[in-house]
Amino acid sequence: MFENMVTARHYEERLQEEYLEGKQPAFDISAGPIPGELHLAAGHEAAAAGVVQHLRDDDVVTATHRPHHVAIAKGVDLERMTAEIFGRETGLGKGKGGHMHLFDPDVNFACSGIIAEGCPPAVGAGLAAKKRNTDSVAVSFLGEGAIDQGAFLESLNFAAVFDLPVVFVIEDNDWAISMPKERVTDVENGSKRADGFEMPGVRVDCDDAIEIAEVAGEAIGRARDRNGPTLMEVQVHRRMGHFMGDPETYRPEADQEAAADRDSIERLEADLRDAGVTDDRIEEIRTAAHDRVEEAIEWAKEQPQPEADAAHEDVFVNPMNGVTDSEPDFEAIGGDD
Repeated sequence: MFENMVTARHYEERLQEEYLEGKQPAFDISAGPIPGELHLAAGHEAAAAGVVQHLRDDDVVTATHRPHHVAIAKGVDLERMTAEIFGRETGLGKGKGGHMHLFDPDVNFACSGIIAEGCPPAVGAGLAAKKRNTDSVAVSFLGEGAIDQGAFLESLNFAAVFDLPVVFVIEDNDWAISMPKERVTDVENGSKRADGFEMPGVRVDCDDAIEIAEVAGEAIGRARDRNGPTLMEVQVHRRMGHFMGDPETYRPEADQEAAADRDSIERLEADLRDAGVTDDRIEEIRTAAHDRVEEAIEWAKEQPQPEADAAHEDVFVNPMNGVTDSEPDFEAIGGDD
């Protein structure tokens, strides 16, 4: 867990540096090595590390528009993910999806920029596992700002009705973009949403990786044993703005300082020392994680940009093998409009 967390933190910090290159003083999202928007999850690391450590490659994970810490914990190829974020041809989505649309079928990971969009696919994966009679599970990460979305609530209902092996994990960072949680939802504890669907609901009040791992282990074990879904909520602390370039004028300085003080990585590092892990071993893990991140970024920078013509590929389903006619057969599909 510590290795995943320090890798994710350094990765986010380095992406921040790369993203800002060429965009200052005039902020232009098209400038610099990373195009488009960028949402970072520094401060969320414990939620991903604690939950995902219980999963296998055949388990499905869906994440949000703030996905990198979850992707790293799930084992997504770091070089190809970085290439995707940099918009390069060798990226996970050939440079077309960017950081909010990362897909790695090798480890069954996906994410989306649409709020609560990951919940229905996770439920679908849980249904597929049940129909195939396997013991794989699905985990859907979402933010506390998504718990009033229809897709989330319908997914809870479907998972509960069919006793699906799905764990929903709310990352509560107190802010739904620029709105404090208490102004946009009627429950202080998002895990209480489980009460309406008669499924277990549990909240971890601090981003303690060990406590999160214990709670997640029970939930994932219950799902793997085919005892139905669970809703978890984990308190995390967003150390950066909602997006890169966010001035955060809405956020009290005291809240920013509190987030910086509640560092889950420092907490876990102290736990490791208490357990007898040496400073040399801790530093060895940090150095290896930093080196891995730097190598992925340098590799991504060296990758080619997509050809312009490639923009037309993979937009729709490509023709089936043997079909060469680019014009659709309208008569065959029942109409001429």
